[in-house]
Amino acid sequence: MKFTLYLLLFCSFFLKAQNNYPQDYFKSPLDVTLVLAGTFAELRSNHFHSGMDLKTKQRTGLKVKASASGFVSRIKIAHYGYGKALYITHPNGYTTVYAHLQKFAPEIEAYVKKKQYEAESYEIELFPTPEELPVIQGNTVAYSGNTGSSGGPHLHFEIRNKEEHPLNPMLFGIDILDTKAPIIQGLYAYPLDKNSFINKKNTKQKINLIPLKNGNFVTKTIDAVGNIGFGVKTIDRQDLAGNSNGVYHIETLINGAPNFEIDFKEFSFDETKHINALIDYEHYITKKERIQLLFKQNNPLSLLKPIINNGVLNIKDSTNSVYKIRVSDFKNNDTWITLNIRGSKNTDAKIKEEKITPYFINNKQVTNLKEGKIRVNFYKDTFYKDFYMNFEVENDTLFLHDNTIPTQKNFNISFDISNYNETDKSKLFIARLVGRKNYPVYSTTERKGDTLITSTKYLGKYALATDNTPPTIKAANFKNKQWLSNFRYLKIKISDNLSGISNYRATINGKFILMEYEYKTNTLTYDFNDGDFTDINNNLKVIVTDNVGNNSTFEALFYRK
Repeated sequence: MKFTLYLLLFCSFFLKAQNNYPQDYFKSPLDVTLVLAGTFAELRSNHFHSGMDLKTKQRTGLKVKASASGFVSRIKIAHYGYGKALYITHPNGYTTVYAHLQKFAPEIEAYVKKKQYEAESYEIELFPTPEELPVIQGNTVAYSGNTGSSGGPHLHFEIRNKEEHPLNPMLFGIDILDTKAPIIQGLYAYPLDKNSFINKKNTKQKINLIPLKNGNFVTKTIDAVGNIGFGVKTIDRQDLAGNSNGVYHIETLINGAPNFEIDFKEFSFDETKHINALIDYEHYITKKERIQLLFKQNNPLSLLKPIINNGVLNIKDSTNSVYKIRVSDFKNNDTWITLNIRGSKNTDAKIKEEKITPYFINNKQVTNLKEGKIRVNFYKDTFYKDFYMNFEVENDTLFLHDNTIPTQKNFNISFDISNYNETDKSKLFIARLVGRKNYPVYSTTERKGDTLITSTKYLGKYALATDNTPPTIKAANFKNKQWLSNFRYLKIKISDNLSGISNYRATINGKFILMEYEYKTNTLTYDFNDGDFTDINNNLKVIVTDNVGNNSTFEALFYRK
């Protein structure tokens, strides 16, 4: 009876909370049935997904409509991230965001191109006044694309409040067909200190799930004692797509009482980095699977609502408890897990010993480590906990623990390069060594005199690397001395196999031309509609520079009239 009453109260609160948002103000930004490739706040690498990804029938060029009337308040074009993105501010204080666009509507496109040519830069960020680019609900403002860090054609759509916090667009009546319950892929139990045990072990345990006919799960009774927590690996799918999307809500109960809650409704960009403390980060790094922890340990995420003891269960000897996990989607489809926990102390169990090193990280203090010509500087609160760190240096290689401990802010690594000659110094950079073969990946490097510095958020291996090879440049869709009168686009392929592309510049007959860079295909593209060519003979010149200053020049002659 108590549990039924709780469930009714919860559902009432749930529905009331959703109705606090205007339901008829925003319309769909696409004229197609909405199908999700990604849900709001689902777990991504180092961040929560800040919007919904809407499928565009596996193609680009679909009309993107203004979800509500307002004005274009921001336009940002970048090689990575959102690619081409448009922000519309509305009279009710909300802002809608449309990202990974192919191009903008003609009036907006002309405005942007003018500013890009004035700045002589493809990457640009603009803040139009309310009078410059007003829009009406339903008008075409852009066309869907695949720009930036997009894994395929789709529209990324957001609704943000006055504080610039992204919110789930479904709260505003943007409807998605969904009758499917979330899928539980795994359950894990964690002893949280050396005096806690689960099934006679002091280490993480995977708990076998027993499926029921109604789609829910139970487990065999587990023996435990001390402070323990649980984690769940779960996804959600909607009716019209097979994508493994994120869930909307997770709650737990202990003996019928609310214990812990994760509400994926709203977050701030300042806190999205703390996702790595929400998941079992070591499991993610080693297994590439995200387990959502159902307890809180030094994690400031507002998504978490630790109702009792931060979600940690304190299991006493000779007790019996019932622990329940409810995972639900926005449409309130849900899946339950029920566990019976028997308090059972076992003095024969082995305790997992912490490895002691000379380098103890007190997370509330600044820590500076130095050996040879390498120094590492950790700020206060770089990590989420205190621990003993592995720190070793061999010549120009740094072994800095391993990348299984999450950080909540960057730290600095510096290399003294005074023993190198001047020619070699200019080609050095700090590389993060990744994978089994220790492949060197450029870590943004700053030089101050004889010191190279990088700011990074990852533990692991770092080394000095040398890049003496300039970028490569070659024509993609034309040949030297070719007539291009009927061509709409001019395309160039560029690449750099070590430190990476830093910048590029292109001119025709000495005049700057705007070339769009698509890093996923290593392509620079020029639209001939941008220019007014009066010469038949045209000299193209492209200069590409990598991150240590090596540069290459490509020149070609083409004819056009």
